[in-house]
Amino acid sequence: SRIMLALKTTVMEQNPVPTVIFDEIDTGVGGEVACAIGDRLQLLARHGQVLVVTHLHQIASLADRHFRISKVVKDGRTYSKLEKLQGDHRMHEMARMLGGGRDSMALEHARHLLKKAGA
Repeated sequence: SRIMLALKTTVMEQNPVPTVIFDEIDTGVGGEVACAIGDRLQLLARHGQVLVVTHLHQIASLADRHFRISKVVKDGRTYSKLEKLQGDHRMHEMARMLGGGRDSMALEHARHLLKKAGA
């Protein structure tokens, strides 16, 4: 996936496409590598719409819009639920991704990440 990110970034600079989707491009990475992937995704987003499925706060914090996808089981059937997050809901989800839930330190860190990213 990371090789594909590099290729798509190069190609989109020359021939923009409307939408690019990355599903868990951050699997198996963290820290500085995750930040570098997030920076590259932001660069790619200058040339088109980028949809990213991620579990890492380093990447999610850079997005200008957040959606949460969750699994719901009802009457023995499994459904996917898509929920647009705004305002404090974005911050709370970011804190959850940090592993702190509603812990004040996690919320403060989430607030800082979103502010730093301009969200």
